[in-house]
Amino acid sequence: MLRTARARGIDPAALRAAGGSGAQGRVTLADLARRADAGVVAGVVAGVGAGAGAGDRVDAGVDVVASAHAGGDERVPFTRVQTRAGPALLASTRMAAHALTIVEADYSAVEVARREWRERFRAEEGFSLTYLPFVARAVVDALRAFPLFNATMGDDSLLVRPRVGLGIAVDLDHQGLVVPVVHAADSLRLRALARAIDDLARRARAKRLKPDDAVGGTFTITNPGGYGTEISVPIINQPEVGILSTDGVRKRVVVASGGDALVIRPTGYLCLSFDHRAIDGAYAGAFVGRVREILEGRDWLTEM
Repeated sequence: MLRTARARGIDPAALRAAGGSGAQGRVTLADLARRADAGVVAGVVAGVGAGAGAGDRVDAGVDVVASAHAGGDERVPFTRVQTRAGPALLASTRMAAHALTIVEADYSAVEVARREWRERFRAEEGFSLTYLPFVARAVVDALRAFPLFNATMGDDSLLVRPRVGLGIAVDLDHQGLVVPVVHAADSLRLRALARAIDDLARRARAKRLKPDDAVGGTFTITNPGGYGTEISVPIINQPEVGILSTDGVRKRVVVASGGDALVIRPTGYLCLSFDHRAIDGAYAGAFVGRVREILEGRDWLTEM
């Protein structure tokens, strides 16, 4: 446990002094995760960046200082976000039995609603209606049917949570990712969920997140698709057991449902990393398949 604490950048002495939630004050993995959440939240896409807690201040112009040698290499120090996130990312890859499953989703039904509501939604809400709230809404509903994904890992058990704390990875101008949490996301319909996601993203980029915004996550979504990615492999945000990456949506030629005709549809990949210690491949496949089912089959115009 002490080795894990050090790997996450947590002072073992301070951890012992604070006590744990286990029997007779024993420190558990959940305690480590809570301490890590106070300063850093992982939930990143491999190769993109790192995460930071709400208390961090990310100033790209100050933190990233390039020392150039004439005609030689350029040294770019890590930002504070990256420095603090590194141990958490390594700890996640060492602790969790990472596995990956991918499905391709047809966004035609989503696109119908987006086209119909694009201008009105922006006028009423003040921000664009992207694919992300639709995916988030589908994930929240799928978690009801597959509750083992709405959980956190303990020392020797899985703690299934009654409410959904939906973590949303937010890019900080390519200086790392933070993962604020939409609390009680299962109580929100599409528009309210879109508002909550936009609010967290705006406050994260303005460095106005509160400590409570960075804790209580049960499942995370990371969204590199805006950059046109094809397939991404996200790192699990400890102590959660799953993280979904939504990649770029583009028009592709596919076979029409129920026939052999070729049609053009907007499709994108949903990439689910999961902890194989707690979740088996069949359960993970069924869960992400349910997310796809909801995206493709729901009447999103009615939802709006």
